Amino acid sequence: MMQQATDTAGAEAQSDFDLLIIGGGVNGAGIARDAAGRGYSVCLCEAGDFGGGTSSASTKLLHGGLRYLEYFELRLVREALIERENLLVAMPHISWPMRFVLPCHDDMRFDSDTPTSRLLSVVMPWMKGRRPNWLIRLGLFLYDNLGGRRILPPTRTLDLSSDKAGKPLKPDFRKAFEYSDGWVEDSRLVILNLRDAQRLGAEINPHNRVTRANFADGRWTVTLSDTEHGAVRTITASMIINASGPWVDDVLKSVFGQNDAHNVRLVRGSHIVVPRKYDHDRCYFFQNADGRIIFAIPFQDDYTLIGTTDADHPGMNVRPEITDGETAYLCRMASEYFEEPVRAEDIVWTYSGVRPLYDDGASSAQSATRDYVVRRDPKLGHGTLINIFGGKITTFRRLSESVVEEVEHTLGKRGKAWTCKAPLPGGDFPVDGYDDLVGKTANLFPFVEKSVIARLVRFYGTDVDQVLAGCESLADLGQDFGHGLYEAELRYLIECEWARNAQDALFRRTKLGIRMSDDEVAAVEAFMARHLGKIRD
Repeated sequence: MMQQATDTAGAEAQSDFDLLIIGGGVNGAGIARDAAGRGYSVCLCEAGDFGGGTSSASTKLLHGGLRYLEYFELRLVREALIERENLLVAMPHISWPMRFVLPCHDDMRFDSDTPTSRLLSVVMPWMKGRRPNWLIRLGLFLYDNLGGRRILPPTRTLDLSSDKAGKPLKPDFRKAFEYSDGWVEDSRLVILNLRDAQRLGAEINPHNRVTRANFADGRWTVTLSDTEHGAVRTITASMIINASGPWVDDVLKSVFGQNDAHNVRLVRGSHIVVPRKYDHDRCYFFQNADGRIIFAIPFQDDYTLIGTTDADHPGMNVRPEITDGETAYLCRMASEYFEEPVRAEDIVWTYSGVRPLYDDGASSAQSATRDYVVRRDPKLGHGTLINIFGGKITTFRRLSESVVEEVEHTLGKRGKAWTCKAPLPGGDFPVDGYDDLVGKTANLFPFVEKSVIARLVRFYGTDVDQVLAGCESLADLGQDFGHGLYEAELRYLIECEWARNAQDALFRRTKLGIRMSDDEVAAVEAFMARHLGKIRD
């Protein structure tokens, strides 16, 4: 049965909840799912589209953070490595294993701020600033074993003069290490958590801004403003979770009156997408002479994703966009490795996001901690306001558990922790079962091109039969918008995944917008407006 993505406009809505969650990124979505599954009544509000900020602008990697070992963040890396494999099991449609090729060369350097660099400079002063091969191999040994790796293969050494991975690189690179991490469709991860939260009873509200919250007589009274329809609504809640990501301090100021709030460091990460640079499915990990790293990753079959940068961002009143300097940096750094240079004129798409890193006073953006902090506010609501600072996509589920554990201390325990390895919608098939599911789906819908089936299974997993429900011929798919996008899928995105416009559908729920012309995007926009109008009428 198709699960409808409902909202509260024009309906008799619940007004009293255990939890109000502010923010519809991956942390807010994960908390809503976990809490609803334990029996708490949950209301989640997002001022814009779900995953519209940081959670759709990541490097799309499900990883432990190899370079965090240089900062001795062993707990964070271990937790992330454990979560990496848990998530690969829970969502084999939107995440999958990936091998990373790390070319070695004599110019590899540390960021001078790292504890490892400082320690090496004292113990081996002749190595000052250098990142030697033996140290990288030691780090990869820890990376292989710190999290109890079960699914993924271990590190190995490559001869780039004979291995296929060496072909697109300059001939100077003759040796590399190859290790394991994973890929994740980040914005789809948000949507699938929200769909599951709604299935479990949570009320999910896109385009609803929290404008005011007052605490009295043991409860919060909260005003919500519907940014689409203009309606204003009041609810009450026992606790509030501020999971608004880069807006966390802004929410503390505007909603709770904490004008001196300063808890996060806003760091912009920018990426470029170019036509595919090589013909294998591995990712490159490039170490640069300035101590920083970038990735080059296969993307949407025909492209290569290159990123990311680390630059302090002035504030969320400034739209995060790639600068000319960041573009030049990414092109230059990738060209240090690729035989065929990466040029600005090759770029087909760029995106930038702001990471809300917990402000630990680090001297540079790249050295700021990637760990998360879950903190009860000591001033407001007698500890019933919990703020989330920092975090990374790989550890969102564990962060969510930590938050719900805090909720239990106040509201009492309602149910056991349950989300570890629990399949997300569409993910109820084996971690190595993607190809079999594609074949099975192609047999059920032989009139759909195999390449389209493969993409649909990647996005929707076993729920692909809901996307194509009632379709018995190509004509049943409806209007063809190009590049394998049909009316049936757009209807599903509108009715079941809260998509409201072409940007939602083409750049967050899918990435088909990269391929589309302006006229094709306009046709999608027009169809969605008509279909939404029919639903609301």
